[in-house]
Amino acid sequence: MKKITLLAFAAAMLMGPAVANAQEVTYVEDPAQGYLFNSMKDNWFIQGEGGVGMMMSAYDRNEKFGHRLGAKAGLFIGKWFSPLLGVRLGGEFNQMKGATLASNLNNSIVLGARNWPRQLDNNCIPQHFNDVGIRGDVMFNLTNWICGYKPGRFYNAVVYAGGGVDWVYERENHDGKWVYGGNKDKTKDHDRHMALRAGLLNYFGLTKHLDLLLDLRFELFQEHTDGIGIRTWNEYPGVLLGLNYKFGKSEWNAPVVPVCASSKYSDAEGDALVARLAAADKKIADLEDQLRKCLQDKKPAPAPQAVSSDAPLATIYYPINRTEILGVQKNVVEAVAEVMANENNSYTLTGWADNYTGNDKINTRLRKGRVAGVKDALVAKGIDAGRLDTQINDGNLTNYGPKCASLDRAVTIHRK
Repeated sequence: MKKITLLAFAAAMLMGPAVANAQEVTYVEDPAQGYLFNSMKDNWFIQGEGGVGMMMSAYDRNEKFGHRLGAKAGLFIGKWFSPLLGVRLGGEFNQMKGATLASNLNNSIVLGARNWPRQLDNNCIPQHFNDVGIRGDVMFNLTNWICGYKPGRFYNAVVYAGGGVDWVYERENHDGKWVYGGNKDKTKDHDRHMALRAGLLNYFGLTKHLDLLLDLRFELFQEHTDGIGIRTWNEYPGVLLGLNYKFGKSEWNAPVVPVCASSKYSDAEGDALVARLAAADKKIADLEDQLRKCLQDKKPAPAPQAVSSDAPLATIYYPINRTEILGVQKNVVEAVAEVMANENNSYTLTGWADNYTGNDKINTRLRKGRVAGVKDALVAKGIDAGRLDTQINDGNLTNYGPKCASLDRAVTIHRK
């Protein structure tokens, strides 16, 4: 009876650390796998901007610098679809100031030309008109692309490109009315044209939902700046300040993955533990032999029964639609290789993929690719390929539902 008690105690001492290690698995967000899409109601924003721009058409250099600066303003609403990509749509006002040839005024063919007493160099006169239009932009967050997404970051650099349609209004000396410069009968009061633009939008975080904006912009306007019928693309750079307000949820979450705790032992301590484990195995074998002989003296030995366990030796997890062994999973494979090197067992490797995403053809490819990759990694660590049998399973590993699908993308390793 004392021998049986001693054997049970020794087995409990050896199994205790293994049970404790099995519980040292935590679940954390892994940004290396990208970020999850938020719902459609999240990540909306509204922006208001105001500043100045300067016309750069053919004759504008004849006007003084200060007289070429015109007011700019805009109001936009938009949405970010990911930490990198977003869009915005809104309205804009641009005040265009510059110069044109005095002869164009006499012919009444230039939009915005004024019969002012002030004359400019090179037979030019001032011109002034206003644009009101709609704009749409595609936005790309450079900071998140280069440095990685970080919630609460103070500064973000966003590039954008877009365009729109403008309606142009101007003030000419015809009884103080707003008229179109090239229309002598004064019945038409505006002109429509296209606009293109690109810029750098600098975000400075003030609060969780409010940012200060510095917008550095370059635009092209398709204007009649030098005569009706002479529609050209004119440059119009500008600088604007504004505010950006974010509605509701504005942050992004990464997929949750299991993480095994790193070993707390050094190589020397690990070697000592392996030696102690070997000595304990020898003692247990001696105790089993003594117990067997003791039982044989009392009654016939029972038929040997196979000992099996449903628990795998290890499980290697994968991101969605990936077959490479990534991150901490490489440490798991290295630890399994060390265990196999000290055993004479054969093993069964099973490839899994969740059935909530993809189709049968894709999931079969993923299962085969994952289990083949683990086998190749173990063979590269010195494990005999003849000890490793591979298979795939078309079911789900856990069946916990679509929210836990990441636990079904795995390769399990069982002792035979």
